[in-house]
Amino acid sequence: MAELPECPKCSSEYTYEDGSLLVCPECSHEWKIGTETEEQAIIKDTNGNKLNDGDAVTIIKDLKVKGSSSVLKMGTKVKSIRLVEGDHNIDCKIDGFGAMKLKSEFVKKI
Repeated sequence: MAELPECPKCSSEYTYEDGSLLVCPECSHEWKIGTETEEQAIIKDTNGNKLNDGDAVTIIKDLKVKGSSSVLKMGTKVKSIRLVEGDHNIDCKIDGFGAMKLKSEFVKKI
């Protein structure tokens, strides 16, 4: 049995074939066989360090929370980030705030 590649979006090892497509059951991403092996954009922090899923980062400036009067303070530590595509390219959970999306330009790797 041939070894199938990991999902290019979430790195899940549980991909399966569905006709001419590969499918990830965890994030529902579909791609053609032989494409998107390592085509993900490299996401870097404010200092130019490459970020990976699961890294811990620190917020480098006070950030207003959209839709709230709260502020994320400079120096707040964020554990176990998840990289996603889009303008806000980091998904995370922050203690006291909950699920958040951050821009990589406002964090530095610990």
